[in-house]
Order: sequence, then C-alpha cells, then structure tokens
Amino acid sequence: MEEYFEFHIRTRVIYQPGLANDVGDEAARFGAVRAFVVADPGVVAAGIVEQIRASLQRRVAVVGVASDVPANSSVAAVEQITSRARTCAANLLVGVGGGSALDTAKAVRMLLSEGGSLHDYQGYNLLERPLLPLIAIPTTAGTGSEVTAWAVIRDERAGIKLAFGSPYLAPDLAILDPMLTRSLPAMLTAATGMDALTHAIESFIGRQTNVITEALAAQAVGMIANHLRAATHTGDDLEARGAMLVASCIAGAAFSSGGGSLGIVHALSHAIGGRIGIHHGTANAILLPHGMRFNAGVSASRLARLAWQLGVNTGGRTEQVVIDEAIDAVRDLAADCDLPVRLRDVGVAHDDLPAYAELALGDAAVFTNPRPVSADDALAVLHAAW
Repeated sequence: MEEYFEFHIRTRVIYQPGLANDVGDEAARFGAVRAFVVADPGVVAAGIVEQIRASLQRRVAVVGVASDVPANSSVAAVEQITSRARTCAANLLVGVGGGSALDTAKAVRMLLSEGGSLHDYQGYNLLERPLLPLIAIPTTAGTGSEVTAWAVIRDERAGIKLAFGSPYLAPDLAILDPMLTRSLPAMLTAATGMDALTHAIESFIGRQTNVITEALAAQAVGMIANHLRAATHTGDDLEARGAMLVASCIAGAAFSSGGGSLGIVHALSHAIGGRIGIHHGTANAILLPHGMRFNAGVSASRLARLAWQLGVNTGGRTEQVVIDEAIDAVRDLAADCDLPVRLRDVGVAHDDLPAYAELALGDAAVFTNPRPVSADDALAVLHAAW
C-alpha cells in the first residue's frame, strides 16, 4: 500500500433513463433563478436542448442558450459565451453535450465567477474557492467531463490546447441519462468510447494511480470492452448505452480524482488536436495501442493484470503474450467499431510528426506517464502510429 495518496470527487452523480426531464427540479435545489445553457449544435439538432429547456422552465428562468460550441472548443468561443451569460446575469450554468460543450461550460463558469482572462487560470490549482453552480448533462460516453476537475480548451492563435485543473472545476451535479446518447452517430459513439478507454488504461498504469483509482479504472475497462461494439452498431441498445455512459463517468473519476493521472497518449493527442482539430477520441484510439507498447517495459505487471478485463485469456500464459494480446484487443476494438487505425488516415502529415512530439513534452499528461518521455520517445510512438 502507498504511504500517501489522495482521492476526491466533488460531483454528485445521478443515473436513470429519462432523468434529464428532472433537471428543472435539480436546478431549483441550487436556489438558482436564472439558468444559462451551454450546448453544441448536435444536441440542438437532436431536440435535446429543447427538452432540457422545457424542464428547466418549470422551475427557473432560462435566460440564454449558447448552442454553437465547436467540436474543439476555443478560447474565442469561451469568451463570447461568457459575455452573453454575464449580460444575462446567469446564476446557474447547465452544460449539455459532449466533452467540448461540458469543458466550455466549465471555462465559462471560471470567468463568470472569477473574472479576468482564460489564460490567467491555465495550470493546476489556481482556483481558491467554489464557483457558480454547474449541472453537467453528457450526451456522449467518452470524456467523463461531467465529473472531472479538468477542462481543455483550444487556443487557436497559438495552435495548442490549454489545460485547466482544479477541484473547484468539477461540476456540482452530473445527470447521466442514456436516453440522450441514443441519437449519437456510430462514429462518435466509437470515438468517444475509445477516449473513455484511454482514460481508464492510462489511469490504471499512471504514476498517480492508487488502489481506489485502480479499481475504478479496471471496472471501466471491462464495461467498455463488453459494451462499446453494441453501443456503436446498435444505437438504440439502451443497456449498452447506459453501460458506456457509466463507464465513461467512472473512467473520468479514475483519472481526475487521483490527481490527474494520464500519459503519453493524451499528450500526443492534445498536441495533434491543437494543430489540426482531429477528434480527440479518434486520435486516442489510434495512439492507444502504441502508448501501451511504449509503457509496457515499466508497466508490464499492471498491463497484464488489466488484460483479462479486455477479454484476454490470462491463465497459464507468459506475461509478454498476455500484454501483446491486450494491445491487440484494444486495436481490434477500435477497428471493429470502424475507426481509423493510422494517423495518416486522418490527415496527419508525416513531416509534422517532430513538431507534435516536441509539443507533447509540454503537455500536463506527459508528466504522469509511468515512463519518462523524451522527444525521441514521443516521435517513435508517432512513427509507429503513422
């Protein structure tokens, strides 16, 4: 047992199919009277924003809806939405959508509560007090942003992704309603699911893992391995959708609540996404097997312990064979869900790989990777994935 570890989760989590219809009652519990909704165009098109608005209006006033959050949210988008919410004198935020919408809501919450510029809060533990109430309603099963103490926002001018971390960033309430994920297209279902798997695996082997986050991460890996294919190919399978939504939440708690333990896969994914806007989950799906291979030398026993959750027969077999099959299982899962498996297939130029490797070295996730990462190491992983 470690001499010291920490685990914290500030978010109240509630789950039930159809539960989003009760968001108005939950908003009223915060004493709010003016709610502002932050969403993305996909949930507007699916009719989810109107559903949430109708429930809210039974108990509080909806003073504004920002429904145009981009897929990779930006500093400019956060600043624009913050200005609108401030003009409306909102005293409660409701984030609805995928990770980008939820991270945007978190960033808006920071600026509404504390003022200043978004860049003032880049880093970890720069917030010193509770913020404006935030309800998070995920419509994808991937980021776990509804419980994490982190937000990632793209700085379009600099071509990088900015990371913000603080226990006070975590939403006050997460409403998990699998009914809201049924309209998610197959590709996004698969990509966001692989993002959740990456959270779970990197958390399990990361430097800041502990007995609590280990247990959460292992549970999430098993649930994703068992349900992602069905959720992707049979979109109205409510059992699979629900399992993926809970697994994503669990994985989010695992990597965030133990201090933010991720690794080289996320560092590289952030570097690429900051430059060319590739979907974060897709980048993770491509990079994850190669990140596992890179870390196997120092995390062999952990990866072997995790293999059975991925469906690998671990009985009477060498550790190396078990690890190889675990890596194959991850690659097969992504391929079975029709995701690309090479960086070249998503528009990553070979000549840009050295720049991405250098960028990744400054990403917060690289510092909790179980194995130290040099520029040559990062480049080797990128070459393997290209």
